[in-house]
Amino acid sequence: MPLIAVVFYFSKSPRFLPKELIYSKLISLGLLSVVLPVLVFYLLKTLGKAKTIYLQSSKERILPLVVNSFILIVIIFRVFPASQLIELHFFFIAVLMSTLSCLILALLSFKASIHLIAVTGVFSFFLLLSINYSININGTIALMCILIGAISTSRLYLKAHTVLELFVGLFLGAFPQIIMVNYWF
Repeated sequence: MPLIAVVFYFSKSPRFLPKELIYSKLISLGLLSVVLPVLVFYLLKTLGKAKTIYLQSSKERILPLVVNSFILIVIIFRVFPASQLIELHFFFIAVLMSTLSCLILALLSFKASIHLIAVTGVFSFFLLLSINYSININGTIALMCILIGAISTSRLYLKAHTVLELFVGLFLGAFPQIIMVNYWF
């Protein structure tokens, strides 16, 4: 989801950015947010720390969330420092806040929906970016609403989460993004 948010930002932002900068940021982010987590998952599976990719228990989520937090810290300080792309810097700080909140809940044996945290965080970022730059993204907003509904329905249908866990996921995805928008300016 962060890669989708960054691609969206680069496609909708009215700022001029050199193509080399965009490509280097996308490649770095792709390696850190897609390739590295897949490799870490296989390492955790080999070590017996993760049974499946679904991370069904709250205990099973703790180590992957810690690793993801460290990856996000690298992204925040090395890929999107505040001096370059302020909106993306604070987007990733909000993602880190969501991840740490989910980690704290996992330590307390509560299993918030990481799927909804991710999609709602990206949806909130899209909305805030649209408001900030006064751009019309009605189609994207409609698509994201359908996506949030489909993910929520599937999580309930599969009995992976309760309604409370879904609402907590929605809140943890949106609230940090709303807080961080104040630092964009």
